[in-house]
Amino acid sequence: MSLTDRCNFRCFYCLPHGEPPMSPKSQTLSFEEIERACSVFVALGIEKIRLTGGEPMLRRDLPVLVGKLAALKDRGLLDLALTTNGYFLADQAQTLKDAGLDRVTVSLDSLRRETFDRMTGVDALARVLDGIAAAKRAGLTPIKINAVVVRGYNEEEVADFADFAREHDVAMRFIEFMPLDSGHEWNREDVVSGREIRARIEARFPLKSIDVARGSDTSRRYRFADGAPGEIGIIAPVTEPFCGACSRIRLTADGQIRTCLFSTVEHSLREVIRDGASRAEIIDFIESVVMKKEPRHFINDPGFVAPSRSMSFIGG
Repeated sequence: MSLTDRCNFRCFYCLPHGEPPMSPKSQTLSFEEIERACSVFVALGIEKIRLTGGEPMLRRDLPVLVGKLAALKDRGLLDLALTTNGYFLADQAQTLKDAGLDRVTVSLDSLRRETFDRMTGVDALARVLDGIAAAKRAGLTPIKINAVVVRGYNEEEVADFADFAREHDVAMRFIEFMPLDSGHEWNREDVVSGREIRARIEARFPLKSIDVARGSDTSRRYRFADGAPGEIGIIAPVTEPFCGACSRIRLTADGQIRTCLFSTVEHSLREVIRDGASRAEIIDFIESVVMKKEPRHFINDPGFVAPSRSMSFIGG
């Protein structure tokens, strides 16, 4: 569930050309509309809700929304999470936990100040690290750390990130560079494969596969062979089979259902809700949309067409 198109970072793999046109405020779903939509999704069997953006912590009164959605745990919701760049996390971690948030995923593309600034456009590494520490103190665990690995930027840090996972007992997840940038300048040569990522880690820290089927999860998971704390996850949608058991659905900040991260078609739940649809009509609409879910992402097909909206709009 994307809460806003806005972001205070300018990561080159997402927003390389500055601030894009934002959706008009009138098109952004209200808290009441988000609560209503999520209530229907949970009734239909959704067990996990992840709040994303843009940067979701830019949405005013976020703890109020978290409290509303946390109430859905009485109706079958099992997990309420937040994906954030971590910039505001130090100040709000405990408040969000108290409101009912279960855990956080923090984007962290480099442990080196200069590289972090180069990748995100913001000199804020120390602030993000403080946010991770605050999340751990607040009990927003298990904490996941996402790093998009891009050739020529941070591939030399992969083993350092694994060391960070061991030291701080977090789940470090490495993500292949995907064609979701607003400038559409993605180049396959910049992709560091999941196989290479694992090899770079195992050159320093041997890994042992966690013996569970990946299923609908995005990552292949590993623990450290020497029993150290922390976990490694590798998300490799470009170079490895990925989509077979996907059960995810996305709702953008302006109320568009996307059945795949790489969908080229959107379905307006906002219009259905604002046209005064009954709960039964909303359910019928959602079910009809889910039945149109793509079989896979088509990245490696010759005719692949990148989504018209970048990751900041999609809510990945």
